Amino acid sequence: MPRYHQLGELPSKRHKIYRQPSGELYAEELMGNMGFVGPASLLYHVRRPTAVRALRLIREVRWECAPPEPLRHRHFRTKQLSRRSNSITERTPLLFNSDVSMEIVHPAEELSSFYRNAQGDEIVYVSQGAGTLESTFGSLPFASGDYLIIPRGILHRYRFTAETTLLVIESAGYVRTPRRYRNEFGQLLESSPYSERDIRAPEQLETHDEKGEFPLIIKKANTLSEMILAYHPFDVIGWDGYYYPWALNIHNFEPRVGRFHLPPPTHQTFEGDGFVICSFCPRPFDFDPEAVPAPYSHSNVMSDEVLYYANSEFMSRKGIEYGSITLHPDGLAHGPQPGRTEASLGQKETNELAVMMDTFRGLHVSKAAVELEDRDYYLSWLDT
Repeated sequence: MPRYHQLGELPSKRHKIYRQPSGELYAEELMGNMGFVGPASLLYHVRRPTAVRALRLIREVRWECAPPEPLRHRHFRTKQLSRRSNSITERTPLLFNSDVSMEIVHPAEELSSFYRNAQGDEIVYVSQGAGTLESTFGSLPFASGDYLIIPRGILHRYRFTAETTLLVIESAGYVRTPRRYRNEFGQLLESSPYSERDIRAPEQLETHDEKGEFPLIIKKANTLSEMILAYHPFDVIGWDGYYYPWALNIHNFEPRVGRFHLPPPTHQTFEGDGFVICSFCPRPFDFDPEAVPAPYSHSNVMSDEVLYYANSEFMSRKGIEYGSITLHPDGLAHGPQPGRTEASLGQKETNELAVMMDTFRGLHVSKAAVELEDRDYYLSWLDT
């Protein structure tokens, strides 16, 4: 869980009279999940965040499932995707169920509108690129390898300084650090593969006191709506709490290595309701002289396994490339492809980099994903 954080100017007590130099009261906004009992932050606005000039429905968000096909292992080459107009409304849906979805986008330009996802938390993996995530909580710089965790309801926008590719995982539930990594007080344990020092919070709060028309795109109930705000939403002069966007770089995840092979939960990074996220990072291989570094074949019973390859190397796979996504569904065994186990013997290290999503409900494949599919992937376990 993110630790307590504060930025800007705050009164000595919550909900006490707090006036601006003009004599007007600052407007308080409490933002948090699970009603009033979950993680929350208290923000102080120059203007009321509730002032709206106009509303309109943009469109429904309809994700079409691909037609039924025989169950098989699947491979999607997302590098084929062209650049889209923006990072919010032009994401390409790939895989989804009622708990979680995976999308990808190569934004060609910045979106001037602000954005709020009011139906889910977002884990945004910055596969390449750099920039700043601006929000009501301040600015959070990001670079390649960053996971950006944006809790539900937080108003934000992206500012890019380099060509960027984003892998977006949207969760219906609250995204959090794995329970087994935390003590009873919420602090990350010494045995956790990352610590609070690795977690980055917004670091600069710039207050805008501007009246005008400020478009905000809101995603809710699988629709996109536009709301025209009467005041600039980044008018916060101070805030504190536990609910805010935060970042963790995949290269600050400390891989665990054993004398013999350790299973994928060793690489777990986040958890949500109905799924987990793991990070496969450069690391030494198992160090026993008799160890088999490549993973053993396994069946995903009650789990679908998805891997996004953030570079072109993976010890148990062949035929993948940067941007590949593989889906190994429940009901089928999978494991190293022919020759990969033997090739791993005696190897000292791997430079693989991948993000894994394991879901506990079956995933639907979108029509958009099928257009990117390597349809012969399921044959790649045959001996040649």
